[in-house]
Amino acid sequence: MDTFDGVVEFVAVAECQGFSAAAKQLGCSTSHVSRQVARLEERLGSALLARTTRLVSLTQAGAVYYQRCKELVVGLQQANEQLSLQQYELSGTLRVSCAGLFAEQYVAPALMNFALQHPDLKIDIDFNSRMANFVEDGIDFAIRYGRLEDSGLVARKLAGRQMMAVASTEYLDQFGRPIHPQDLKSHSCIVANNENWIFDIEGTEESIRVNGRWRSNNAHTVVNACEKGLGIAYMPKSSFNRSIESQLLEPVLEPFWGRGASSWIVYQNRRFLPIRARMAIDYLMDHFSSWQE
Repeated sequence: MDTFDGVVEFVAVAECQGFSAAAKQLGCSTSHVSRQVARLEERLGSALLARTTRLVSLTQAGAVYYQRCKELVVGLQQANEQLSLQQYELSGTLRVSCAGLFAEQYVAPALMNFALQHPDLKIDIDFNSRMANFVEDGIDFAIRYGRLEDSGLVARKLAGRQMMAVASTEYLDQFGRPIHPQDLKSHSCIVANNENWIFDIEGTEESIRVNGRWRSNNAHTVVNACEKGLGIAYMPKSSFNRSIESQLLEPVLEPFWGRGASSWIVYQNRRFLPIRARMAIDYLMDHFSSWQE
């Protein structure tokens, strides 16, 4: 059975493209990973990895061996996890990176309910708009909004986000109500992430460049500025739910609202996710499966 020693470590190095990153994923020392892989190569009589000072890459033999081994490792991990689920409650700390009002108002409460179901589980949520370094920051998964760059990470769509344009009654009484998106060029607009607002005009997405006196990348601040009468705001509908219900804001340009972007769950390769992260992700996907903006 010692033939299998080092296989898990080798697959981790191949996935993470480095010994240190693999060690963090596996929760062991870098020297242990290096030693296990070296012993595996010695037993096989073949170099699996090409090492330089900055880069670790697969050799031709290593690439072939990796393709054979990766599914074996996944199957073993899933079997171990299934057995663990039958015997133990979730424990440890689930670390989540979030950003935006949607995460504050909807994702965080959902994770609170998840925590209530697992009394031994700790949850650490970091609200930060920067993209998480999953290895260095110890993040299990992140909640992000908008179009995602191709980063090699896994991204699962959590919810579609319908857009809404709003303004305060005081602002509309003073400056008039826009009838068409082109009218926004003569209005003060509150800019959140960018000044190019996408509207659905006769079935075609069109970009309208806006400007105004207030700009902020914080959704709470945008909503508050809009309530104060500083201009027209355009964000996902759920951002304004409380303000609309309280009649502090009212919708404008409704026939032209765009579909908006989506909110995503983002994480590293699924095979290295701990059970608590997998179950939390599945819980959120199920919770938001029928969610309407």
